[in-house]
Amino acid sequence: MKFISVRDLRTSPRQVWKSLSDEKEMVVTNNGRPIALLTPISDETLEDTVRALRRVRAINAVQAMQLASIRKGTNKLTVEEIEAEIIETRKSRQR
Repeated sequence: MKFISVRDLRTSPRQVWKSLSDEKEMVVTNNGRPIALLTPISDETLEDTVRALRRVRAINAVQAMQLASIRKGTNKLTVEEIEAEIIETRKSRQR
């Protein structure tokens, strides 16, 4: 996978677009840190590509929530404790 800087993208976009079809993916960096992913798409693949990216984001969000739950210890709550928490939260919102 090729890494390119924001500066490279700004100063020589034509070269970046040409090499994108060969590379298949490029990581855009800012100050050495990844900030975006470039991937070639077409009219035919746009919807599938967007759908796949959204699916990956959802999976990552679920994994982050699971890790947060483990860190807080809430992964060990019983169903009854979860239901009690929901009821209490709903009551506090109605006030």
